[in-house]
Amino acid sequence: MPNTAAPRPDPRQLRRIALEAAQAAGTPLAQAFRAAAGMTGLSIATKTSTHDLVTIHDGATEDALAAALTGAVPDSWITGEESGARGSGSLEWIVDPIDGTSNFAHGFALFSISIAAVFAGEVIAGVVHDPVNQLSFSADDDGAYLSSPQRPETRLGASAEPPRSGAQLNLMTSYPSAEVLAQEGPLALEAFGEMVTGFSTVRRVVSGALELCHAAAGWNDVVLGVDTKPWDIAAGMLILRRAGGTYLASRGDAEDLQERPDHLAPDYLGLGPGVDSPEARRLFREASDRRRRFSHS
Repeated sequence: MPNTAAPRPDPRQLRRIALEAAQAAGTPLAQAFRAAAGMTGLSIATKTSTHDLVTIHDGATEDALAAALTGAVPDSWITGEESGARGSGSLEWIVDPIDGTSNFAHGFALFSISIAAVFAGEVIAGVVHDPVNQLSFSADDDGAYLSSPQRPETRLGASAEPPRSGAQLNLMTSYPSAEVLAQEGPLALEAFGEMVTGFSTVRRVVSGALELCHAAAGWNDVVLGVDTKPWDIAAGMLILRRAGGTYLASRGDAEDLQERPDHLAPDYLGLGPGVDSPEARRLFREASDRRRRFSHS
């Protein structure tokens, strides 16, 4: 649990620690990916629903990350998707061992390890590592970065191109999920139809961390997330913002939500560097309003 008496740690050092931990943990995931025929050998199970998968590698990867991160920073604790909170200290590591487990389990090469360092309620360093494509996105106080074995670390940021907007933009979203669809019914389908007609392309990658990082890199323009968890977005949020993009969080209308930091807000809109979209802002507003309305009904 948190201890707030310590001084603020160096985000640059935390970024390096998280990078090393994510890259080391990513190697066995890359080796296991598609190694078995179909989905056999992964011991796949479900958690909250048939859409929420977990494999033997989720827990093992989270354990490896927890050991590496707390070993490098003894005054730290872990909030993980699989095991919840463990340990104590002044620094919190928010960990998603496999963001996009369904993609991993089905042989689709878009999943990641996500690590965010949080101090005094603020995300101060973040890493999202794509083990199969060997891409490491990261951020600290100084900026956002992309590295791979084939290229040195480069800074992510806004290009010299004029701002982009309008129907030529592409959108990544996991909306509506099966759970949201069950709540909102035809309204969710109508909203998704507006996305399909209002943007050049709509992609459902089902990895919130990578969606935000692809926007930070300029490979995607707009990301819309609904009903997310901190481990889905904490690292990607910082990377997008440090790259010069925009991250808008919707906390809902409950008083306890209003005081939460952005990485704890359930709904968000991400815009890549140099991107704005009134259409995306409207759709985000309406999606958040529907979520609040149906969650209270």
